[in-house]
Amino acid sequence: MRDLAEIIYEGIQEDKKYDTIINKVYEVCFKEENLYDGKIYISVILSDEEYIKEMNFKYRKIDKITDVLSFPMFEKEEIEMAKNSKEVLGDIIVCIPKVKLQAEEFEHGFDREFAYMLVHGFYHLMGYDHIAEEEKAKMREKEENILMKVGFERNDETK
Repeated sequence: MRDLAEIIYEGIQEDKKYDTIINKVYEVCFKEENLYDGKIYISVILSDEEYIKEMNFKYRKIDKITDVLSFPMFEKEEIEMAKNSKEVLGDIIVCIPKVKLQAEEFEHGFDREFAYMLVHGFYHLMGYDHIAEEEKAKMREKEENILMKVGFERNDETK
């Protein structure tokens, strides 16, 4: 298996469990989107609340904690050309305390919520968004497909 993610810990304790989930999820994402045989990778920052709030304000002018931020490096139509270069597809910041809180709120496990944040961020890097309903439906379908393939599909209570 090739390195698909550079993992950085910002304000939280390193945990190999997080690394394992990241690699499992991105292996499926990269294969599904025909990126696995390339050289492109993702930078993943696992953060505390303070760091993500700071980044949310700095880049989006929103002064609050959020669960995930995505910073794509390419336009959707550029990804195919870029996949064979040792370039970062983009940066994803995941707030671990927020993921834990949401897992409790949605009454499913941390691993499932964390996997969802990773997949959600990935598809933002791939150029998908959820502002328009049609685009949102495409993005959700792709997300659910990946989560099912890695064994983190939603149960009926969390749909």
